[in-house]
Amino acid sequence: MSRCSLTPWFFTWLMLLCLSGCYFLDSLIVASSFRHVHHYVNKSNLDQDYCERKRKLSNFGGWRLSTEKLTAALPIDPIEENYVREVQDSVFSVVHPTPFKSRVLLVAVSKEVLEDILDLDVSVSDTEDFLQLVSGGKIVLGSLAHRYGGHQFGSWAGQLGDGRAHLIGVYTNRFGDNWELQLKGSGRTPYSRNGDGRAVLRSSVREFLGSEAMHYLGIPTSRAASLVVSDDVVWRDPFYNGDVKKERGAIVLRVAKSWFRIGSLEILTYSGELRLLRILLDLVIDEHFPSISVNDSNKYLAFFSRIVSETADLIVLWMSVGFAHGVYNTDNFSLLSVTIDYGPFGFMDSYDPDFVPNVSDDERRYKIGNQANVGMYNLNKLLQALNPLLDPRQKQLASQILEGYPDQYYKRFTELFRAKLGLLGSSDDDGYMIAFLLKLMEDARADFTMTFRQLGEISLDCLKDFSLSQEFWALQDIAKHKLFPSWVAMYLLRLQRNAGDSESDRKRRMASVNPRYVLRNWMAESAIRKAERNDFSEVRLLQQVLQHPFQRQTMAERAGYAQRPPAWAKEIKVSCSS
Repeated sequence: MSRCSLTPWFFTWLMLLCLSGCYFLDSLIVASSFRHVHHYVNKSNLDQDYCERKRKLSNFGGWRLSTEKLTAALPIDPIEENYVREVQDSVFSVVHPTPFKSRVLLVAVSKEVLEDILDLDVSVSDTEDFLQLVSGGKIVLGSLAHRYGGHQFGSWAGQLGDGRAHLIGVYTNRFGDNWELQLKGSGRTPYSRNGDGRAVLRSSVREFLGSEAMHYLGIPTSRAASLVVSDDVVWRDPFYNGDVKKERGAIVLRVAKSWFRIGSLEILTYSGELRLLRILLDLVIDEHFPSISVNDSNKYLAFFSRIVSETADLIVLWMSVGFAHGVYNTDNFSLLSVTIDYGPFGFMDSYDPDFVPNVSDDERRYKIGNQANVGMYNLNKLLQALNPLLDPRQKQLASQILEGYPDQYYKRFTELFRAKLGLLGSSDDDGYMIAFLLKLMEDARADFTMTFRQLGEISLDCLKDFSLSQEFWALQDIAKHKLFPSWVAMYLLRLQRNAGDSESDRKRRMASVNPRYVLRNWMAESAIRKAERNDFSEVRLLQQVLQHPFQRQTMAERAGYAQRPPAWAKEIKVSCSS
């Protein structure tokens, strides 16, 4: 079987192979899109400078945002009125957030994002200036909405764009890193289509917790700085069945090195705006791919090669923690190969290659077992967007690069799951053993997260003797399979090849790559139900727990976060409606 056509759920393939603007607040200074802000860091005095700046940045004095680097290089929509329209020959439209009309409550903040990325002491989150900033109350004249297109569920959807998000500026921090700040749920833009530009509390809780959880799992992702909720009424039909419900509007302030995506390029190619396509590509390469020279005649080929490789890495990382994106369209596919746009996502409970986190996905296109295939599909659409800028030789080479994606995925997948099993070195039989275990897990409906975690917690003597106490409930489930003893014998024999390895070293290694806690749907749902009553305690508890997913935590154990999911978890439905 050719690896160039990945079957649903790559594990199954293995089985077949092996087994057959500006606004000034009182103290907040936000630079306009059209004002250049200089920010230089003397790195030799970084520690001293940081301590000094931390003292200054307990408020917003001297803290500045700017979108000048983007607006100076890229054309802006000349129409400034905020109405839905087809935009041409532009990458951004200038549009202002729409403030909430009712009271706004701060639900949660990320201390790490504020202090380590934005140079703000977490105490600033107690101020009115901060609440105004993160709720869209007093932002910038000249904040931007991005124009992009995309293939959604396998079909070209035309112009999409930031329909409910506003880029309020780029912040250059003390390390010299640029971070783009974006409000999600902040009102209508020219790209809102039939939407109201708002996000609701339930989806915003999931976005905030999901992006932060992924970061601490070691998976490239956008970050969430804050989450606020209002009393503004937002009407939603959560499951598209005519049952419209009254919900509350919410906003997440999220940050990323860039929000450009495959759809950012596709819209320009489809519209024949090739000069602008080249300008945007050169900007992205210059800013985010420093190892590629913008003067290199093969720069677009090198750019594509990097994205192919990094996409394979990213999706394998998703698979390693049982994460399914849910709407991995090209408009949600970052050019930096980071996880963005947390809509209907899910972490798998019982191992199931057909797990679909999005109830709106009638065709099951984005089931977890198809993510590798979707990655290749999206990369092919990226290549189509780049093709007008490639010569015949480069097009042929790019096609060869894409054909190598399944091999890159397979190699990285094997490496990562080998580590999850605590194996050192490599063996020709490792792929077979991994696939064998996953097939047993599928048959037994064993818990994905805890099966791997408990394999790293149990002693080999207990595993060999099948001495499985209730503590190892996931292993108890898989042990009921008639072929589990055969797998255990194979696994123990393979571990003997770990020369010089000790039991404690194996457990330590496995605990470092197999999380004990992931953001399961039932955990997020429990937090959402409380938050809807203005009880944000579980949102904050989950945020704290998920910052240390590989460490056993007393609070998490008491909350049952490492126990068998409750029966009602199977009834949870998540859709595109948010």
